[in-house]
Amino acid sequence: MSTDDPALITCRPIGRVISRFTEAQGMPIQTAGALDEPLQLEVYAEFEAGLRDIEGFDHLWLLTHLHQVPQERLEVVPFLDQHSHGVFATRAPARPNRLGLSLVRLIGREGRWLQLAGNDLLDGTPVLDIKPYVPRFDVRETQRIGWFEGHLDRLASTCSDGRMTGDGSPGPTTSSR
Repeated sequence: MSTDDPALITCRPIGRVISRFTEAQGMPIQTAGALDEPLQLEVYAEFEAGLRDIEGFDHLWLLTHLHQVPQERLEVVPFLDQHSHGVFATRAPARPNRLGLSLVRLIGREGRWLQLAGNDLLDGTPVLDIKPYVPRFDVRETQRIGWFEGHLDRLASTCSDGRMTGDGSPGPTTSSR
């Protein structure tokens, strides 16, 4: 296999998440449902230089590997709906490559440790990359939101207090705080 072969992509974690959530049960579904929920990111020593100037940003994108997702699926029934959709039309975690994307707020930095808020991640989640959130690049006006359109009321309430059950569906809105 040539090193140019797109079938072979190798990623290595640059750090790991430290979170109070050790299982999907009771975990926030999206960061919007846990804006003040704290987490830490330990950036591995060999990547610490990459954090230079990060303190100048309010929010960061974390690209993660959803290491505890038991299987990949191409069709899923997402938490807001009762109908099956293609996984690429959802935010479900059971996706090819198990990649996650979380928008978090940067509270502070101590060396190679980042203090963050907006936790929708399990303890030990490998972080593959960090990118600064820049509204001019990241915010878009949109007219179409696909099947979510029929679920706007549920979406609003889920984003304010949504938690996960063990099967990835929305659970009770209690937490272990």
